[in-house]
Amino acid sequence: MNIDLTHIVFWHWWIAGFALLALEAMAPGAVFLWMGISALCVGVVTAAFEFRWEWQVVLFAVLSLSSFFLFRRFRRKPSAADETTLNRRGHSYVGRDFTLSEAIVNGIGKLSVDDSQWRIACADDAPAGTRVRVIGADGVTLHVQRLA
Repeated sequence: MNIDLTHIVFWHWWIAGFALLALEAMAPGAVFLWMGISALCVGVVTAAFEFRWEWQVVLFAVLSLSSFFLFRRFRRKPSAADETTLNRRGHSYVGRDFTLSEAIVNGIGKLSVDDSQWRIACADDAPAGTRVRVIGADGVTLHVQRLA
């Protein structure tokens, strides 16, 4: 059996394209995605126009590399506004105002928030009933400031 690898037809590219897309589904990273799309495009071009196998490989390489680098250049970069507070529960309270149920003594106190109690730290002491605003979170400690 003699296999001729110098004659590539359009459906070879389609098989390669779908295989690369399946590989992208198993190992996501947007690398194999662009190679798979490029292989499918080369298959379409090869079906419409008869090219030598060397030019098909060159077209595949050019499409793969250019589409990958264009994607990397123009993809939307995550901004600070996109940052989520998921799994950072203390950060979700930043900016909220609360009334102290217990006094802050020596800069440390407790605050009941929703269904939990938090350790709070403040620059100055405050009696129970004082309004405070959460200005930061560090682990299980909420940093608060007194409101006027």
